Amino acid sequence: MFASAESAPARRGRPGYDRAQVLAVAVELFNEQGYDATSVADLAQRLGLTKSALYHHFDSKEQLLALALDEALSGLEGLLDDPAIAGAAPADRLAGVLRGAVLVLVDRLPYVTLLLRVRGNSDVERAALERRRAFDHRVTQLVAEAQSAGSVRSDVDGAVVTRLVFGMVNSIVEWYRPGGAIDRDRLAHDVVTVALDGMRTR
Repeated sequence: MFASAESAPARRGRPGYDRAQVLAVAVELFNEQGYDATSVADLAQRLGLTKSALYHHFDSKEQLLALALDEALSGLEGLLDDPAIAGAAPADRLAGVLRGAVLVLVDRLPYVTLLLRVRGNSDVERAALERRRAFDHRVTQLVAEAQSAGSVRSDVDGAVVTRLVFGMVNSIVEWYRPGGAIDRDRLAHDVVTVALDGMRTR
């Protein structure tokens, strides 16, 4: 595991990094070069450390990937069990999940970007993809509940709707720039409005 900045003093002449900082740099590099094309030597060079110093703090490159993907997935999964929206009507819960998904994407942009690029080339990636499928399945169930409640159109397929809506949400990673002119909360509002206005019954 990673040692914290407090438990692992920086080596003389080298910067000290805590777990979150090492992970952030790794994700940045994975997104720039591709995970498979990035070596531990590349990461060590970016951090200004030796490979042995890195191996002292984490087990493998795969561990970094697993931590990074969990950062993205745990944020999304938490939306479905958020007590703030758990007792709401199905359509309102669906809106809450969509709004929250946009905010998770914006707030954890590098991590979600990495998640969206995995293709199942390793056990770590396959486990992440399985968690993504489980998340999509639960959202599809929520769409079905909203349809049964009469608040979402019944002439659309829930699984297709989920794919279309999250296709729109996921596309944000391609053009959104933190600190730019688009406010994160307004972005979430706009996504929910565009998505749900097409689904709601009149």
